[in-house]
Amino acid sequence: MKNIPASNRGLPEDWRDGTFVGRIETAEGPTPVLIRAGSVFDMSHLAPTVADLIAQGLREGGVELGGLEVLDRASLLSPIDLQCVKACGVTFAVSALERVIEERARGDYTLAQELRGKIEEALGGSVRSTVPGSPEAEALKQTLIAEGLWSQYLEVAIGPDAEVFTKCPVLATVGQDAEIGVRSDSGWNNPEPEIVMVAGPDGKAVGATLGNDVNLRDFEGRSALLLGKAKDNNASCSIGPFIRLFDEGYTIEDVRTADVALTIEGTDGYVLEGHSTMREISRDPEDLLRQAMSEHQYPDGLVLFCGTLFAPTQDRDEPGKGFTHKVGDTVTISSERLGTLTNTVTTSAKAPAWTFGLSDLFRNLAQRGLLSK
Repeated sequence: MKNIPASNRGLPEDWRDGTFVGRIETAEGPTPVLIRAGSVFDMSHLAPTVADLIAQGLREGGVELGGLEVLDRASLLSPIDLQCVKACGVTFAVSALERVIEERARGDYTLAQELRGKIEEALGGSVRSTVPGSPEAEALKQTLIAEGLWSQYLEVAIGPDAEVFTKCPVLATVGQDAEIGVRSDSGWNNPEPEIVMVAGPDGKAVGATLGNDVNLRDFEGRSALLLGKAKDNNASCSIGPFIRLFDEGYTIEDVRTADVALTIEGTDGYVLEGHSTMREISRDPEDLLRQAMSEHQYPDGLVLFCGTLFAPTQDRDEPGKGFTHKVGDTVTISSERLGTLTNTVTTSAKAPAWTFGLSDLFRNLAQRGLLSK
């Protein structure tokens, strides 16, 4: 799959056939917009937040701001606001193997290459062909335990329960062209290009977008209990550029068959290309959403990262040391029906601080007279 050229701030080439939701920064403040038939509509007087827009199921109305050129001169924000940000991990077989390698290496990338060969030889294609939670999965589990190869990562890869965690606080995501942060004390990390499901308060998927769930392989590799510290840092979660709403021409089936391409370009001339396909996911996206909603409610809706097949092992500096980010890397994630999300890597310490929280948002909306309903 080739990368989709970025145009109109990341809209896909078939934008004429879809309806998209985004957020832009105006002089008044953050504003939900609807993009349809080549025009951009301010939806704030109908739905002051994207969460409201999704909950109301709005597809029409709004104040027309102009054509797609509005997006070229606008400051694009993450296309979500009040939704909870959840994520699923180890949903692909290759991802599962890499997590086992991280765990065995205790975050030491110099051991990863040797371990990768040993574990892949022992497991073969078993994990790839196993349906999570099935009797066959339980039999494979018992075999791996007997061979001393069982792992907590394999538990969520082929066991009945998916790994579901909270990626970051409400309003903490960044969007198109923003800097994305990795911890300054991490020495082994990579992007995680993913499809992100978007659901309303009832838990039903209404659309999808792209996301980068930055992964600190050294932190999580030392201990799974460091997951929160590895995942939730300033500017560590990118979403966008826009939410594509489901309709007759774009459905959950398109999510199930989506290909995601990744390109990393370093200021040192390094280039890495990879791809992920949802066809190889071990758990159905709607099942992941169901598990995320199990015995919990999200009155403002939620978004759910579905996991990634991408696990970079291509050496960057020295043979055997694999890949890790450098400040200044440009990360481009694209999918044919969702468009292109581009971010530049910095450290979480140096990324613009997250200062606009829930209190600020509601004060802003009140000052604009958007909370009168």
